[in-house]
Formats: sequence, structure tokens, C-alpha cells
Amino acid sequence: MNCLRFVHFYFVIKVKNKKFMRAFGNNLKMLRNSANLSQEDLANDCDISISQIGRIERGEINTTISTLYVLAKALNIEVKDLFDFK
Repeated sequence: MNCLRFVHFYFVIKVKNKKFMRAFGNNLKMLRNSANLSQEDLANDCDISISQIGRIERGEINTTISTLYVLAKALNIEVKDLFDFK
């Protein structure tokens, strides 16, 4: 693969990931609001920082599997429900 193709391929994947992360974050925010929890409440329930909740909801970071697990537990949902968005 030549360098130009690789750069184009990498750029396309990176853009798709950002779109997916924003969609995930929007879904998390909707689920949090549906549970009547503030970002602070959710952060406390998950034992993570409030700033991390904000970064996840804004699609700024790619969170870990263990964080997904504690988010789902705190929201009383299954992990798969965090990904139920289009």
C-alpha cells in the first residue's frame, strides 16, 4: 500500500470513529437523563471523574470496557444498551 493510500485510509477510519464516539456519547447522555441522573451523580456511582463522563458524552475519548461495565451497572441497564443507537 503506498503512503498516500494509507493516509487516506487512516483518515477515513478516524472520521468514522469520531462520528461513532459522538453517537455513543449522545446515547449515554440520553440514558443518563432518562435515569434522572446528573453527570455528577453518574460519576459518583461509577467512581470515575465527572470530567470523564463529560468527555465520553461529548465523544472526546474512547472509553474502556471496564468503564462501560460500571456505566451500565450505574444506569441499571445491560452493556449492550449503551450501543443501542443509530
